[in-house]
Amino acid sequence: MVLTARAALLALLGVAPIAVSPWPATTFAVLLAALGCAILADLTLAAHPDALSYRRSGPSSIRLGQTAELTLTVRNDGPRTARGLIRDAWAPSAVARPREHRLTLAPGASETLVTQLNPVRRGDQHAAAVTARCLGPLGLAGRQRSRPVPAELRVLPPFLSRKHLPSRLARLRQIDGSIPVLVRGEGTEFDSLREYVVGDDVRSIDWRASARRNDVVVRTWRPERDRRVVLVLDTGRTSAGRVGLDPISNSPAAGGWPRLDWSMDAALLLAALAARAGDHVDFLAHDRETRAAVFGAGRTELLSRVVDAMAPLEPALLESDAAATVSAVLRRTRGRALVVLLTELNASALEEGLLPVLPRLCARHQVLIASVADPRVQELAAGRADAAAVYDAAAAERARNERRGIASRLRMMGVEVVDAPPEELAPALADRYLGMKAAGRL
Repeated sequence: MVLTARAALLALLGVAPIAVSPWPATTFAVLLAALGCAILADLTLAAHPDALSYRRSGPSSIRLGQTAELTLTVRNDGPRTARGLIRDAWAPSAVARPREHRLTLAPGASETLVTQLNPVRRGDQHAAAVTARCLGPLGLAGRQRSRPVPAELRVLPPFLSRKHLPSRLARLRQIDGSIPVLVRGEGTEFDSLREYVVGDDVRSIDWRASARRNDVVVRTWRPERDRRVVLVLDTGRTSAGRVGLDPISNSPAAGGWPRLDWSMDAALLLAALAARAGDHVDFLAHDRETRAAVFGAGRTELLSRVVDAMAPLEPALLESDAAATVSAVLRRTRGRALVVLLTELNASALEEGLLPVLPRLCARHQVLIASVADPRVQELAAGRADAAAVYDAAAAERARNERRGIASRLRMMGVEVVDAPPEELAPALADRYLGMKAAGRL
């Protein structure tokens, strides 16, 4: 049983007669009995919440930053008219609006209620419960029941770096020969023959074909296709740090996005670009164990499968096992591939974890490490306003030097390194991939 504010107001109004009555005790008893009878009658005439049935419909997934409209169809299977409130409860991060719906349903009637969800975080959102409060005709009291009505909405990564894809595809077409700027590089594939023009590399001359045609012709080359690209996402503790602005609201709320989300955005752009380039793309998320994996996906389904696999990932607040990650890559990838490891350039973590096992990976594959740099460190390094700012600047400069040092050690081991601020990581990684492809290094 629930009492409404109307019952409380009537009880409050009863104070005045009691205060002026010559028999306050008797007046109090009479008014209390009258109010109790009214509440009891209202409760008796109220519809029972168990007589309501529910049916859900709506989208199963949306991208972060979009709005989803989920409908809840309520049907009254009882003999009395159902008057009251319905609350479709979701987790606070789903930002459900409105919080409650007013409802008046005659017996056998149904009504569709619409709840808008504006999620503020990626992942799976689950409905908590549907609570029905059925009031009597006087509006003094009613019955209330909560019932689980399962629903799940998967909030996918927003893929904000998609805006960089057209320009990178144009460059890819240029490299690939759709625009006739074919280059010769180590490891490239023969494409066709054409007449020699001034400025061509004499090493590209095909002497046998020139003799047959009685003219000087050169070979043109194209970047190799059907290479394998393995995207490895580190979901350990270093991926939990928040950097930059929140790109959805464009504000520094909650310290921006986690490094994991920025890495996801960069991985999605590279996956889309590599698939368009004709390469095979695989995806692995790992810390101490494999959290998600997409291997052997076709080019048409690749992006949707990777986005779906990324959606529920959260940073694990434990140190990543680099040896287990390398073993997982070597076990799943047979031929030579470009392994793109998206992790943090944390000197202490890499020295104890990745550096000792990295030679095993480099012996079999071309390795590229991409990392999100914190723009706040750059700001602190420029501070000179007061003594505290100078100390902050010294600490920031030391962190930057450690980061440069570990990047230099990685490059000496033959590893490509991309270290860029959050908003610049995705295009920088795509450009490095295109540069390696143009040079025939894949």
